[in-house]
Amino acid sequence: MRPAAETPMETRQPAAGCCGVEAVVTVDARGQIVLPKELRDAAGIGTGDKLAVVSLKNDGRLCCLALMKVEELAGTVREILNPVASRLIQEEEKVNG
Repeated sequence: MRPAAETPMETRQPAAGCCGVEAVVTVDARGQIVLPKELRDAAGIGTGDKLAVVSLKNDGRLCCLALMKVEELAGTVREILNPVASRLIQEEEKVNG
């Protein structure tokens, strides 16, 4: 039997289908966690892979942490920033005519 820190939970996804609880993990005395093997395999995470810790704040308080493979980070940042940059350029063009 596996330790509770590595026991996957049933995935519960919201109606939008973007996020879900995949597992509950425990932080040990050294601040480390173990990602369950099933999640590592599903995400293609291997020994030595670099993961970025992405945070979300709500009312100035850190509320959520997510892990993302570093090699996917640049593409995700582009997906987020491209629409924002396009809107800023359009607004600048309206102001400067």
